[in-house]
Formats: sequence, C-alpha cells, structure tokens
Amino acid sequence: MIMAWIKTVDEGEATGDLKEAYDKIMEQRGMDRVANILKLHSLNPKAWSLGADFMWWLMRGESRLTFAQREMIATVTSAVNHCRY
Repeated sequence: MIMAWIKTVDEGEATGDLKEAYDKIMEQRGMDRVANILKLHSLNPKAWSLGADFMWWLMRGESRLTFAQREMIATVTSAVNHCRY
C-alpha cells in the first residue's frame, strides 16, 4: 500500500493559533498528544480548529443517539468505505 506524505506540525513545534488549537483538543480529550489524522490540518490552524470543533460536536454534542451509537455508526461507515483509520 502506498501512503501519501503530508507535512504536519508536531505539538512541540506549534505556535500561536495552532498551539492554542492543540492545547484545546488535548485538554478536551485528556490526552498528551494530538492524533495524526488531526495533524494533517496543522498547516491551516483555523480550518483545523473549526473541523475539530465540528467533529467534537457531532460525536459528543446533544443528540438522541448515545456516544456508543455514534461510534458504531462511524465504525460501520469506515468499514463500508474500506477506511483503515
């Protein structure tokens, strides 16, 4: 399998808006690093922040579906699309 290479900015190199976005997502998720899939957007911090906020709202925001149900939908969708992530 061939993988594309996309330049990203690591947590230790982040400054300004990107550092704020990284800090926010790590605090929200109780993690000490940012997932690589989110780092793909690190060269455009505003788009990254908006996208991360939207995804957080989809998965954790008010809904009649539980978090577990949303995770199940995401898992099945990924499987149907042959997504490895």
